Amino acid sequence: MTTAKETRKDERNIKVMEDFTSPEELYQELIKSVVRYHPSTDISMIEKAFRIAMDAHKDQVRKSGEPYIIHPICVAIILAELELDKESIVSGLLHDVVEDTPMTTEDVAELFGDEVALLVDGVTKLGQLSYSADKVDEQAENLRKMFLAMAKDIRVILIKLADRLHNMRTLKYMRPEKQREKARETMDIYAPIAQRLGISKVKIELDDLALKYLEPEVYYDLVSQISDKKSVREKYVQSVVEEVRQHMENASIAADVKGRVKHFFSIYKKMVNQDKTLDQIYDLFAVRILVDSVKDCYAALGVIHEMYKPIPGRFKDYIAMPKPNMYQSLHTTLIGPKGTPFEIQIRTFEMHKTAEYGIAAHWKYKESGGSNEQNAEGKDSAEAKLTWLRQILEWQQDESDNREFMNLLKSDLDLFSDSVYCFTPGGDVKTLRRGSNPIDFAYSIHSAVGNKMIGARVNGKLVPIDYMIHNGDRVEIITSQNSKGPSRDWLNVVKTTQAKNKINQWFKTEFKESNIIKGKDLVTQYCKMKGIQMQMIMKPEYQESVLRKYGFRDWDSVMAAVGHGGLKEGQVVNRLAEEHEKAKKKAANDAQIIENISDIREQKIRIAKSKSGIIVKGIDDVAVRFSRCCNPVPGDEIVGFVTRGRGVTIHRTDCVNMLYLAESERERLIDAEWQGGAHTRTGEKYTTEIKIYGNNRTGLLVDISRILSEKGIDVISMNVRTNRQGTATITVSFDISSVEELSQIVEKLRQVESVLDIERSMG
Repeated sequence: MTTAKETRKDERNIKVMEDFTSPEELYQELIKSVVRYHPSTDISMIEKAFRIAMDAHKDQVRKSGEPYIIHPICVAIILAELELDKESIVSGLLHDVVEDTPMTTEDVAELFGDEVALLVDGVTKLGQLSYSADKVDEQAENLRKMFLAMAKDIRVILIKLADRLHNMRTLKYMRPEKQREKARETMDIYAPIAQRLGISKVKIELDDLALKYLEPEVYYDLVSQISDKKSVREKYVQSVVEEVRQHMENASIAADVKGRVKHFFSIYKKMVNQDKTLDQIYDLFAVRILVDSVKDCYAALGVIHEMYKPIPGRFKDYIAMPKPNMYQSLHTTLIGPKGTPFEIQIRTFEMHKTAEYGIAAHWKYKESGGSNEQNAEGKDSAEAKLTWLRQILEWQQDESDNREFMNLLKSDLDLFSDSVYCFTPGGDVKTLRRGSNPIDFAYSIHSAVGNKMIGARVNGKLVPIDYMIHNGDRVEIITSQNSKGPSRDWLNVVKTTQAKNKINQWFKTEFKESNIIKGKDLVTQYCKMKGIQMQMIMKPEYQESVLRKYGFRDWDSVMAAVGHGGLKEGQVVNRLAEEHEKAKKKAANDAQIIENISDIREQKIRIAKSKSGIIVKGIDDVAVRFSRCCNPVPGDEIVGFVTRGRGVTIHRTDCVNMLYLAESERERLIDAEWQGGAHTRTGEKYTTEIKIYGNNRTGLLVDISRILSEKGIDVISMNVRTNRQGTATITVSFDISSVEELSQIVEKLRQVESVLDIERSMG
């Protein structure tokens, strides 16, 4: 009998869906957003895409219970907020049609042209990539594909970022483990990419949402603490803003002055890195000054430093020396009126747009409409933003070791390390990671310069190769054609990913052939010592397992790794031997089961369930289990299916998986029946699941729960979903003893007011 406590627990687990904005209303919001920045009033292509997407997704719903079309419209709205071109908006509306509906890429091309088809296809392929922090090889290969898609058309990743942002906004409807998985992927991959592309508007929200699901206690504690003193802080910020605005007016500088609280993830990082509590962090807010020209930026800086006392060492000029993602601004930290430190950022309106929208700001329309051609300045700026992407693509070609590629990539995407700015002898600015030395500098110029380096001068003086470069240093590399190449010790000295990669590449290329030969000899010797026959274990499918485990692209790379000591020959041979043994065992088990199928069919399976598990009459030494797709119970017509290496599964004969079984698999079906007819031993329970459809009303759930309680049914789970038309779908999972008992319960439930239909869940 279900207790009152258990009933309350079940009711707490019920998910009742909320109302959502209708697709038509959201679409109107999208059009308003597009018209706001688009010079052309022709929205026919967007209208057409919306109608086609509506039709394609008409029978689909999301985990939240809302119509699926809501998602692509919201993605399109995010793209419109980034002021992207019409082709990107259309691709956002259609980004799931190829993957989730019968529509094909060819259909998209025919209706909207090759450009939209290319974008939709690119996003579809990215959507099929899976991320796993534990599976290095899969993760690396998927990220390789992602960066190649970005190189083909960067708008692919912009659409994917919008897709990920909306998915993160609605992540609360996913299972907790899925929430953590998606949040980790967002934190590791998508937020850093958004930062690299300069789209802080998206990056900041992705960071905060990821923190919410990865560290929920930390997140909600921050929200609570910041909210507690919100009014006091806002009053203080507003007083500073008014004071700054007045001084700008007095200096005749046209400026827009605003205050903002720093986002949660930024505060969290500062607390972790500086080992401080929230009360110990004073610069929780920043004041931003937007002006018309670069000249006004420096004029405003002079006014600010006259108003407040600057903190030494906390001034950064990103206008003269932009960040790698082309971010430009003046940053200065000051002591406020009440002795509280705060940060001021000064930038032009154009710099602000680039900081918010990044590379997305460069897809602009010509006044004639339609085209997404960039002007020369926009193209040059976009190209500069993508320098890091070209570097990654070079790594992909050079780096066959997936583990090394992942280390390089994650290190390169680490955007929280400070930078140092130095100069070449010709006066060009080089941006390096803080702590870099002349070797890092040499490889940032060209691999040939690094490979031939024998020394360095900084500001005209000879320095050791591990000298730490400082801001403003003028660095000159001394090279020699007689140099024998880099030293392995350099790998312990360099700080930048680029330098490590190029040094490793030199050693791998220089000695690869000899390392491959040495590796093969070591493997051969190990096999002889262990008495293992090499011809038995050196099969492509076994080698593939080694490639997957250690993250290599080809067998020569594995042998080279063994040759230079990166892998032990025992690791490789033992893995091959394990795969060989698994294959032998599986083949034997499969052969034995298939061989016995004809004998089993003659005897017919008779099954029952006892406290010790499933009893099978007529078949010996084979694992038997009930399938979860259709949950058979005594009284159902059943059939057995001989699986590959996992024994026999019992299904209902009307199970979808059995009805649509491939012809080649039908030989694995065997007859089965319940021992003693439709009934089993008294007290045995079997899990089943039903779906109840009804008109939503107050008390419907209570009436259903009461009937189940009166019948003594233990409810395992209950899920409720209500659509906008007011139809409720209630999925109930519970234990019963036979199909007759189930029929009685269903008949009783059908008599409940507002219940329209009841059906058993099918596989």
